[in-house]
Amino acid sequence: MRVRRVRPFLAALLVSATLAPTLAFAQVAAPSRSTRAIGEEYHMELSGGMWGPSVFGIISSEQFGIAGSDISFVDDLGFKKTQFADVRLVLRPGKKHKFRFQYTPVTYSAESTLSRNIVFNGILYPVNMPVNSTFDWTVIRFGYEYDIIYRDRGYFGILIEGRYTEMSASLKSPLNDEFTRARAPLPAFGAVVRLYPLKNLSVTAEVSGLQLPDIDEKYEANYADIDIYGTFNVTHNFGVQAGWRRMHTFLRVETDQGDIRFAGIWFGGAVRF
Repeated sequence: MRVRRVRPFLAALLVSATLAPTLAFAQVAAPSRSTRAIGEEYHMELSGGMWGPSVFGIISSEQFGIAGSDISFVDDLGFKKTQFADVRLVLRPGKKHKFRFQYTPVTYSAESTLSRNIVFNGILYPVNMPVNSTFDWTVIRFGYEYDIIYRDRGYFGILIEGRYTEMSASLKSPLNDEFTRARAPLPAFGAVVRLYPLKNLSVTAEVSGLQLPDIDEKYEANYADIDIYGTFNVTHNFGVQAGWRRMHTFLRVETDQGDIRFAGIWFGGAVRF
């Protein structure tokens, strides 16, 4: 009776010993079920893109006590829609900490014939006068992002930035050649949210801006920057991007001012290390 009772136990033990290595190998070889999003494991991200915004801008420049005309980019100067480069760098020493840099140079140029009299830098440019015009607008952003909420499939963070804006314009005609420039370093505050509807697909929305307090009648500035984009991460180290961005800046420095608005779709890519 004892022998009969021991035999089933020995048989079960033998089967277990035979299957144990197989089960262990299957557990190791099974694919990971981690929910961590692809593209979030990096210490440096470099991205770049091409942006083709719509054109809207009004500039004016006073000189010699003579008020300047409100000069339209489109109606007066004939600026056309153009593609611009955009470069961004993110340094990430910790999971919730990011140091950000962005460089966006915008340049327009055109040849046109004036349809009305305009005054620029105290000089009259009469109707039917041919002019060569250029406009340069550069924004350099340095910032810090802290992600208050961070999860495997998304995060929410706040932004603190220093933003250097430089605006210059020139009008050349057979009779006159005038140039003006305005520049200002300004702070900015904002927020960013990113969600991963798929493990390798993210949707990001950023909003930042500032309205300068009325503390000096010679200076006035307010601006807003909205950027909504998606990133498809092929691997942890590379992704392709597409989005829509809108930038609105009003800047007045003493007697020069500009009201500039750009909005449009952009395409780019990102590499991470």
